[in-house]
Amino acid sequence: MAHTSLKPLNNRELSTFCSQMAMMLSAGISAMESVSILREGLEDPGAQEILAQVSHSLEAGESLFAALSAPAGAFPRYFLDMVDMGEKAGQLDTVFSSLAASYERRHILARNIRSAVAYPLVMIAMMLAVILVLIIQVMPIFRQVYAQLGTEMNPFSAGVLNLGTWLSRYSLAILAVAAAVALALLVLTCTNAGRRRLSAAGRHLPGIRKIAESTALSRFADGMAVTLRSGLDTDESLELAGRLTESPELRQKIEACRQQTAHGTDLGTAFQENHIFSGLCGKMVSVGILSGSLDTVMAQVAEQYAEDASQRLSQAVARLEPTLVAVLSVLVGLILLSVMLPLMGIMSNIG
Repeated sequence: MAHTSLKPLNNRELSTFCSQMAMMLSAGISAMESVSILREGLEDPGAQEILAQVSHSLEAGESLFAALSAPAGAFPRYFLDMVDMGEKAGQLDTVFSSLAASYERRHILARNIRSAVAYPLVMIAMMLAVILVLIIQVMPIFRQVYAQLGTEMNPFSAGVLNLGTWLSRYSLAILAVAAAVALALLVLTCTNAGRRRLSAAGRHLPGIRKIAESTALSRFADGMAVTLRSGLDTDESLELAGRLTESPELRQKIEACRQQTAHGTDLGTAFQENHIFSGLCGKMVSVGILSGSLDTVMAQVAEQYAEDASQRLSQAVARLEPTLVAVLSVLVGLILLSVMLPLMGIMSNIG
């Protein structure tokens, strides 16, 4: 059967799929039967097509890893690598359970980011709409009033009016450009390559850099928890978990850790020397290594960094909202005062 490329599953869909697979595999149901059961309960045509290809491959005698690879692009590379490892180690239920928790954490983090950014964007759009109405619709009325009174608008008011005239004249072209930019951003956010470009651009912004670092560390720690819990050694865990991060700086540090551990350096020392984990999280990792419970500690560290990213984002939005309100309110006030104060002076002189 030809393998076709389908829309990738999002974090929530991956979490649901993994949790249900873990539950059925733990109950002794085979992978082929589990996929068939899940397929029957789906309503989304895209997800049905994905599991149909997986089911057909399993019926043809292929491994679960090969079957999940059949619908090209539907499952992330890291997900497939973990399934391959779990299948070879006979720990598929454990791997799927760990992956379910991992993708659920990523879903929650992404949801928090979207909800935090949505309100400021809506507020900016509304305030800009008010300003556009003022300069395009209201300002020409004041010009007529000034003309009837036999006087002229001050330079600031005249400049605002000219801007409104220019915007009105080229409104269709401006809307077309805005629509093209919005469409380009939508395309970027819907593709892996686009998301990587946006993420790389965001990492250079001062207010977003710390959030991006915490998110990258959360994903890396999450991957380490899953791989270590599944029985992989340190080198394999570092390699697989390192694929989760899109931060070039963190990838370089992880690769340096791999090289050090390959030459006999213990993992805790490698982490410290490369400054991967710091503060309380660094101490937690050291305790986890000494106590032999690094997989559990890594899961806790992943949650800590995810919470840190969420808090930083909330704080940034909390600072941004009043600033935007103040700036846009001042703009509206200046526009109104620029025409109202001279007009009030003229009316008082007439009186």
